[in-house]
Formats: sequence, structure tokens, C-alpha cells
Amino acid sequence: MAFSISHFIKNLMKKNQTALLFLVAAVICLTGKAAAQGYTDYDVSTGRTNNYIPTGIPILQIAPDAISGALGDVGVATTPDAYSSHWNNAKFAFAPEEMSISTTYTPWLRKLDKEMNFLYLGGYKRINNRSAVGASLTYFTLGRIQHTGISGEELGEFNPNEFAADVTYAMKLSDNLSLGATGRFVHSDLTQGLSIEDQTTKAANGLAADVGLYYQQDIDKNQQIALGLHISNLGSKLSYSDDDTENEFLPANLRIGGRYTYEVDDYNKVNFMLDLNKMLVPTPPILTPDSTYSGHYANMTDYRQTSSIMGAFQSFYDAPGGMREELHEVTVGAGAEYWYANTFAARIGYFYEHKTKGARQYLTLGVGVKYNIMVFDFSYLVPTRNFSNNPLANTLRVSIGLNFDNKKKK
Repeated sequence: MAFSISHFIKNLMKKNQTALLFLVAAVICLTGKAAAQGYTDYDVSTGRTNNYIPTGIPILQIAPDAISGALGDVGVATTPDAYSSHWNNAKFAFAPEEMSISTTYTPWLRKLDKEMNFLYLGGYKRINNRSAVGASLTYFTLGRIQHTGISGEELGEFNPNEFAADVTYAMKLSDNLSLGATGRFVHSDLTQGLSIEDQTTKAANGLAADVGLYYQQDIDKNQQIALGLHISNLGSKLSYSDDDTENEFLPANLRIGGRYTYEVDDYNKVNFMLDLNKMLVPTPPILTPDSTYSGHYANMTDYRQTSSIMGAFQSFYDAPGGMREELHEVTVGAGAEYWYANTFAARIGYFYEHKTKGARQYLTLGVGVKYNIMVFDFSYLVPTRNFSNNPLANTLRVSIGLNFDNKKKK
């Protein structure tokens, strides 16, 4: 039996409407008909166009730890830790401990569904005082979904899931500058072989690479600055069917930012951080009310046939709204952190995304505790837009880590 893409999406939405916002970009590519509709939402009354940038395996954009999760999703120049694979792989070369392992559990969008979970496991090992290796594993499950046919007959349960695994090498280029490189394998299984409009679906696999730079400089014995640049998820496109013309882009991203640290005295220290993000994915053309396309690409077929590398370059100038829209695609994260006796931390942050590009705007809070070799971190998210029905409301992250210091250093 064949299924329409719209019917398949409706079945998913019965399970969880907002989870689909993260997955529909990958699912909708299964047919040319769906792709031709684009990813725009034109408001005739205001004349405003919400032009979202679709990608596959969107879990690669989710903050994997409670530390950055409490700092407004900043991390490109934060203090190096076991989560640096995600934020800036070059930070591993400046990691303070000999080895560290951390894991995070996030009940994702529990306001809508109690079965969605986001899990992350990462760590690093220093090779010497100038280089280190790291690795991480990310896993996301949407829970069990009952699929039905057009007539409502039950066709069995399936469990959409995605994961990514990577390895990193980082080395110091000087006493203050380091370089990192990461190789990543990604797997996205949204339909588990279901047929949609006589088209057989499949799990999508891909390869990606990250490269990062990290600069750290002491101003004096009480002050330090750090700068970071990280390009992530550049790689192959994802295919969810045998139609290779309908492949999805990976969520390639450019992140730049900085940190300022001030040690008030032997017991009190504060960190201030700022990150800017720009997706290195082409912006879709706008489907106007008169059913014509406006933008750099003639239509959605032209858009989808753009290669990942070419799309990364064109992402800086292809927005239909020109430079104004390009600036709207930049997200901003800012955070502040207070440490007492290097044992207790209090954190606060804010994340902003323009209303035409997703409208994620939220305040983040969190705490951290270090006890012997163990580290506990907790974060809480408070949306500042559409608070009453925002699916991200009350998002919790819990991270636990183990830091193993060099015995000779002790």
C-alpha cells in the first residue's frame, strides 16, 4: 500500500507536533512534490516571510551539556572540557586534566511527549602537554510511533532515531593557539523502511568533518581572554530514499565567539562569554503568494541540487531578502558564570534567534558542583517568547563527569 507524504506527516504529528519541526525537514524530502512546496511561511496580512533553513539530523544543533545549556548555548571559547567535540574541538589541546569523561541526559520536549530522549557521551585524553584526542556519541529517539494507513488501519510501530559518533585530534600550534580536526559518522532513521507514495524509504547515513581554532591568553595573573572559531558538520548530504535528487543538507555551522575571565581573589572567579552562529547551509527561495519563487535559486529542485561545499559558500549571500535576511540568520548566545573556590558554579545565559528564522528565544539558568573527581551540572530553560505553549519550556539537562588529573602534576 502506498502512502502520501502529507498523511505520513499527519501520523507523526498525532504523536508529537513539535518534534516534527526538527524532523520534517528530513522527512519532507522524500518526494519531489513535497520539496517543491519549499520551507516558507508567507503572512499576507503583514507581508512577512518566515524562511526557515531545513537540514537533516538536526540533533547536531542541540546543546549536548548542562554547562553550555545554562549559558545561553555558548561554548566556542568556554573553558575546555569533555564537551569540546561539539563546541570547539581545538579546545582539547588546552584541557586542564589528563583525561575526562562526561555524559548528559536531556528529557527532550517532555511537555509534549514523555518518550523523547537526548543522550550524549563524550571525553578526551591528553597525549602530551601539546596535543589530545577526543570522542563523542550523540543519540536521539522520538519514542514509539504507531503508523496507520490512509483508511486508518494500524501498520505497526516504529521508533525514529538518530545518532552521531566522532573522533577528534587537537594540537597546540603555539603556547596560545591550537587547532582541532574531527571526523564524524551520522545515521538518521526516521521511517524504518516505510513506503510513501510507492516510494521505499531508507535510513540516511553520512560523513562530516569539523575544524576549529582556539586562542587563549593571560592578560595578567588575574585575567584571561579566549577566542574561538569552529566550523562543524561539513560533509555529504543525506538521502532518505533512492531518489538522489532529493537529498538533505547536514546542519553545517560557523561559530565564533570569545570569553573573558577575571579572578577576583583566590576564591571567586567570573567568566563572561558571547557566541555568534551562522548556518553554512543555503537559504531556500521564497514561494510567494502568486506561486513564483524569489531568491538566489530558481526553484526547490535547483536549491536541492546545490552541493554541500558550494552551499556553504553561497550561504553568505543567497538569502532572498539580501544582507538584511543574512543578518537575521545569525543567532546570538551570551552567558555569565560565577565560581566559588573552584567548587560551586552559578550560571545564567540568553539565546536569541530572529522570529523569521525559528524564533527560539530563551533564558537559561544552571548550577555546577565539583567534588573530588566528580562534576555535576544542571541547567533549566525558560522561553521568553510564546511562553505558555512553547515546547522548549522547562527543558532540563543533567550532566555528570569524571576528571582524572595527572598524578605527577598532583
